[in-house]
This record gives sequence, C-alpha cells and structure tokens, in this order.
Amino acid sequence: MIVNCDKNKAISLLVLSIACIFCSCGSTKKVPYFQDLGLSTDSVIINTAKFTEPVILSDDLISISIFTIDPNTSMIINQVGSQAVNPNSAGQSNALIATQPTAGFIVDKNGEIDLSVVGKVKIGGLTTYEARDLIKEKALLVYQNPNVQVRYANFKVTILGEVARPAAYILPTEKVTVLDALGLAGDLTIYGKRENVLLIREINGRKQFARLDLNSTQLFKSPYYYLRQNDVLYVEPNKGKAATLNQARTQTIAILGTALTVLITLISRLN
Repeated sequence: MIVNCDKNKAISLLVLSIACIFCSCGSTKKVPYFQDLGLSTDSVIINTAKFTEPVILSDDLISISIFTIDPNTSMIINQVGSQAVNPNSAGQSNALIATQPTAGFIVDKNGEIDLSVVGKVKIGGLTTYEARDLIKEKALLVYQNPNVQVRYANFKVTILGEVARPAAYILPTEKVTVLDALGLAGDLTIYGKRENVLLIREINGRKQFARLDLNSTQLFKSPYYYLRQNDVLYVEPNKGKAATLNQARTQTIAILGTALTVLITLISRLN
C-alpha cells in the first residue's frame, strides 16, 4: 500500500514537472519580433507605410532659427526665441528626454507666432518645411539672404507599460516610427505583449486607439507605423508578469501549507 502511494506521488511529480517545462517554453514563444519572416536568410523586401508630415497646430512649440550674413544680427534674432519657452520646465522634470531643446515659439490659437523684426507669421496648418519657406519669404524683406531652420521643439511621444524605461520623450525629429520609440525606451521587457501593443492618438479632441503586432511584418504597412505628436504607446503585461507578481504569494502559501501539514501530522501522532 505504501509502495503504491509513493508510486502515485512520483507519477504526479513527473506530470507536474512536464507541465512546468511546457509552460516555460510557451512563455517565450512570442518574444521574437517579425516571426512571419521565418528562418530564411534570403533578402526580403517589404513596402512600408507612406510617411506624411504632420502639420503645425495651436499650442505647438516650434524652434525657429534665422541666420544672416551678420552673426550679431542672427544672435539678436534668435535670442528672443531662446527666451520664449523652455520645454524642460514644470511638468516634464521626470521625463527622460532624448534631446533637450531650449528654444521655441508657442503657436497661438490663431496659428501665429511673433518673430523679432519679422513680425507675426501664420504657420498653423503648415508642415515645418512649408513654415520654413514662408518665414524665409518674410525675412527676405528685412535681411539679405537669410537661412531659416524650423523644427518641433516639443515633439513628444509617451511609452508606458512593459518597457525598460517608461517615460515621455521629446524627439529631435517628427519622422519617428514605433520601433524608434520603443528603442528609446530600452525595448520591451520579457513580460511585454509584443502581439498587442496599444497606440493612443488624439485627433481633433477625440481619442483614437489602434493595436499593433510586433510579431508581424504587417507592422511596417500600418498607418500607425509612423508616430504623431503626443502619441502614447502602452505595452500590456502578459500572463508571465502576473505569475511573477504572484510568486511571492504562492511561496508564502506553500510555506504555510507545509507548516500546517507538519502541525497536523504532529497532532495526529500525539493522539
């Protein structure tokens, strides 16, 4: 009878061990990116989504530099911009920032900015390249052969959830992909759901949600492959993360169960 009992325990332990092995294998099955490429070493060409330049909106912070033949004149023009707004001020002290722009002009509700000497220029609804050409056209009325540079000073994306460094990031360019953003955040952790990354985007005051699958090359064709200003990426934790969080509780329960078993055994022997 005792032999059969030990045999049953051994079989149960073996089954449990096999189950654990399969579970551990399954937990890493979806970790690699772009699994549909297979293991072939042949070159593969995939057409990516078309990038469309974002347009400047009210409350955007735009960095504008105007350079002239006279360096002293350039310094006076750009000094006003450098004192306008600091994007690293209150509300962003805890953000990990890829670059640290220190100059910018806030676009007002009418889509305008007020440049020194040049005056007010309406750049709302334009891309940064279109805004550059317009500002250069205005500057030519005042300066000889000015060189103008325009870019976003607060192009921000936020990465949350199961990544190495979740934070809000201010980027030096508006041409940013999902992979660029995740790279800045140190990539997904082993517990991140690569097949179900949530993108949150605001369009005309309304929130838009999209799901992205990093396991598939279809990501490159997605209209959400290129990020927009103030996009949020959220990486959901998988079941493995939940198991990890419950590990300490499970260990505590196991210890209590063992102690209870020993106690019951001692009491039964005393009786």
